[in-house]
Amino acid sequence: MAEDWGRERTEPEAVGRPRRTMSRTQRARARRNRRRRRNITIMSVLALVVVLVGAVFLGSRMWHGMFGNTSDYEGDGVKDVVVQVRSGDSTTAIGKTLVDGGVVATSQAFVDAAAGNAAISSIQPGFYKVRTEIPAANAVSRLADPQNRVGKLVIPEGRQLDDVADVKTNVVTKGIFSLVADATCVDLDGQRTCGVTADDLKKAAGAADPAALAIPSWAADPVKALGNDHRRLEGLIAPGTWNVDPSAPAPDILATLITASARQYEQDGLLQAGNAENLSPYQILVVASLVQRESKPQDFAKVARVIYNRLVAPDHRRLEFDSTVNYSLDRQEVATTDADRARVTPWNTYARDGLPVTPICSPGQPALAAAEGPEPGDWLYFVTVDMQGTTLFTRDYQQHLANIDLARQNGVLDSAR
Repeated sequence: MAEDWGRERTEPEAVGRPRRTMSRTQRARARRNRRRRRNITIMSVLALVVVLVGAVFLGSRMWHGMFGNTSDYEGDGVKDVVVQVRSGDSTTAIGKTLVDGGVVATSQAFVDAAAGNAAISSIQPGFYKVRTEIPAANAVSRLADPQNRVGKLVIPEGRQLDDVADVKTNVVTKGIFSLVADATCVDLDGQRTCGVTADDLKKAAGAADPAALAIPSWAADPVKALGNDHRRLEGLIAPGTWNVDPSAPAPDILATLITASARQYEQDGLLQAGNAENLSPYQILVVASLVQRESKPQDFAKVARVIYNRLVAPDHRRLEFDSTVNYSLDRQEVATTDADRARVTPWNTYARDGLPVTPICSPGQPALAAAEGPEPGDWLYFVTVDMQGTTLFTRDYQQHLANIDLARQNGVLDSAR
């Protein structure tokens, strides 16, 4: 049966031309045809890309022709804003800050407008008032104008935190808190606004955690010892020119100033200075503040030596500086009264041994240098004897009394130190 089935089944039929092996010539022709078709396809795609790019470019030109150039603003802007230029910022970085603040449309527009402008290439770090959505050239002009710099704080040497009144003239000298508060005031759209007040800063100085105020390690213990007394920060904000963010809260402003001041003090050698006199860096700062308040620059180094000599004198002489009496009274007076000198305060060196518990002002670099490197000498006393500021130094107490009489005759003193 199997054999019958094999004879009767239908044989398969071939469809199309019988397949034959291609010759070498035919294979070469086929390869050329495939390459030709691939090249045509690539050229077609490239042509399409060129057409699309051209269409985009032409469309962009037509759009800018109809609606203006969106890479730059036009007009006088929308509102006043304050932007910050940081130390080391390039023109490109400043442009990015302006874009982020909504001032200019693109960073490149600002870079192009600022090209060759010496005022921009040498711009000082700080805060500047500009307007939002202004042309890049306008932004350049505003940043180049010193009148638009805001938040600039200048602290003269010898200032203390609080305002000080002169007893004779009643003239009030602004303290550091008042100077900082003034630096946060800005005129925005015709409205004067101030970020903080002197009272805000005073409260933060006493209440904020020392860590939040960035107190340096070498001042941490004395600061903590004064609890919530705002004078614990005395001397930790150095004189000089600083930048204040008008929009920052009081603790942040204080922390920024203390951080920068500590860095400056340390660069001036404060951390190493105490070794020779067996004092801490903080105590050197206290000495510098006394030098600042008690003498003229030409006598700084001698007065520093008097302080050190008195601190180690065998009979434990008190410093007895009128400046330390005046400090807690927030006043300035050449001669203090018996009642004032009898007041027991953490600063009054008539009523306590040793140094005041804090600096009594912010000493300048010359006073600090004198405290760090006092002039050699054995002096224990000094007194200014005339209105020209002549100061006489001596180790002998009787000679000191004679110098005091001379000062009285010249109208400098009414009572002796």
